Amino acid sequence: MASVEQLVLDLCDPELREQALFDLSKKRDIFQDLAPLLWYSCGTITMLLQCVASHPDTQILFLNAHIPLYLYPILNTTSKTRPFEHLRLASLGVIGALVKVDDPEAISFLLQTEIIPLCLRTMELGGELSKTVATFIVQKILFDNLGLQHVCATFERFFAVDVILANMVVSLVEQPSTRLLKHIIRCYLRLSENGRACKALTRGLPVMLKDGTFNRCLRDDPATHQWLQQLLRNVAGANLVSSLRAGGLDHMMGN
Repeated sequence: MASVEQLVLDLCDPELREQALFDLSKKRDIFQDLAPLLWYSCGTITMLLQCVASHPDTQILFLNAHIPLYLYPILNTTSKTRPFEHLRLASLGVIGALVKVDDPEAISFLLQTEIIPLCLRTMELGGELSKTVATFIVQKILFDNLGLQHVCATFERFFAVDVILANMVVSLVEQPSTRLLKHIIRCYLRLSENGRACKALTRGLPVMLKDGTFNRCLRDDPATHQWLQQLLRNVAGANLVSSLRAGGLDHMMGN
């Protein structure tokens, strides 16, 4: 069997993590220093929290203990220094593991907290990787029906998300990131599936998403390119409906 030190390293590998945790559990009685070794090993506690947050047998206990709330003060910081960025990314990784399993209970819990404003802050101030994880979290919330309903329930909530997404699109013109752009487009696409939000996007969707600015960036990502085209079709359809309702049909017919 692998050494304790090797098993701790294996925790960082998603493919080895489950077996490593199982093997470590069998060593807890014969290795007295296992707890401090895990505690002081770089990234290990984050990995353990991610495992607990995402596993079906422990997720509800994780939520009942309100563990995510202990991470929020870190996400509430505005410092852009490397130590705070690392802490921010580690905290986002735990929340990301929580939403990745698509559990409605987890989304419902998060919607009762300030997770969306905290993610929006990171999407505005964080580094590329933390921005990507924060946008992924918002995307997963939006893809839950309750999450989409929550964001689109008031103009203020929708506007807060829309402004940050638009600002990120603008920044990607200078510093392209296909991975980040993918999550932004998926957020917009999901918003376009709500009638009122889609109508708002007919006026507020960044022009860079419509004029081919990112064609080269998406050349090797056909799935994201397809999502973008679907987004544009949804927005174009909503714009046509608005025109018809405003009397555009009579005008088109020459009446």
